[in-house]
Amino acid sequence: MIELNVGFVPLLDASILIMAHEKGFAEEQGLQLKLMKETSWANIRDRLSVGQFHVAHMLAPLPIAQNLGLSPLKTHLIAPFALGLGGNAITVSQMLYGAMGESISHSSDPAKAGAALRAVVTSRKAQNLSKLVFAVVHSFSVHAYELRYWLAASGIDPEDDVDLTIVPPAMMGDALATGAIDGFCVGEPWNSNAVAQGLGEVVTTKASIWRSSPEKVLGLRKTWAEDNREKLDTLLVALHNAAMWCGSPLNRDEMARILAKPQYIGVGEKIVRKGLVGNIQGDQTQSDFLIFAERAANFPWVSHALWIYSQMVRWNQCQYSSAAEKIVSQTYRPDIYRQALGPFGVSLPGGSSKVEGALTETTRVPASGGPLNLGPDGFFDGIAFDPSDIKSYLTELGRDIALHNR
Repeated sequence: MIELNVGFVPLLDASILIMAHEKGFAEEQGLQLKLMKETSWANIRDRLSVGQFHVAHMLAPLPIAQNLGLSPLKTHLIAPFALGLGGNAITVSQMLYGAMGESISHSSDPAKAGAALRAVVTSRKAQNLSKLVFAVVHSFSVHAYELRYWLAASGIDPEDDVDLTIVPPAMMGDALATGAIDGFCVGEPWNSNAVAQGLGEVVTTKASIWRSSPEKVLGLRKTWAEDNREKLDTLLVALHNAAMWCGSPLNRDEMARILAKPQYIGVGEKIVRKGLVGNIQGDQTQSDFLIFAERAANFPWVSHALWIYSQMVRWNQCQYSSAAEKIVSQTYRPDIYRQALGPFGVSLPGGSSKVEGALTETTRVPASGGPLNLGPDGFFDGIAFDPSDIKSYLTELGRDIALHNR
């Protein structure tokens, strides 16, 4: 049995890794996963980079940022497998929720919530009150980019109209309780947990801002992948099988019981289950809130990586260059995914990149290994992302950024 050290943060989108261990999918492939819980994404990144983890549950932008030289360590990371789609929400304090008004009550409509928040921001500015503070889990996180995207599309400048700060996922509720922050964007179950404690209310979700959107990936060192390709291939098979199990609604109760254990997430089963079924706003259920296997949820789309890069450029974390775009494109590794899973008849998209936000309904797409449905995948403001033309996309978003072909 081959032992692999696997880092994770207590979130529902670590489920595939956890269930690969708990349900024996890894063992079937001759692997023993040693799951190691961490509180912060910086720790995950650093422990993976220095070799304490073989692979890790990782924020999708972290390997990209590291390979672009935006992180302190220089280890080259890759992402050959995505750990699902969706799973985040935006929660605000009870005080802010009240100020936003009854029109947003238990509605995940991001346009309506954004308009209500803009009115509050405008009013506070007129009264010379302090800026609202929103927390995300890391500067290089999809949480940060989707929060910024929602704010900007709602007429709120995330650079000037609010303050953004960093808080680890499990500490978001405590930060809200003490008044250190007014809202946050985080993965489940930490939104539902804050709501259950009476600390805040969910105002919109990731799946409402951008349907079928990327979140976490399997991160690992490029050198480890090259030296251990057979181990990696068998791991991806185990994770694929675990993802299929996680994707079945019949397994939700058992998943909730397992994930609620102290060594994993450590909150009540009922709270865990809310995120698994997408019931995090009153009595409403969002069926595509968190997707484990459908819609090619595990395929590492290069267009996802490039959208993330576009947001790094948009928010001045880096400049555009053709060299950097190439680095980003080579960070996500659909070639590894295809080689590992193709022999097992897994449905594989015909391409490795696509226009993001173009599908308004479920659509059958060309694939090998069996039928494959994608979408819907729209952004709430109706703007699509063409990965072949990042400059035009940023211009359409109204961000005046100098783009350099270096």
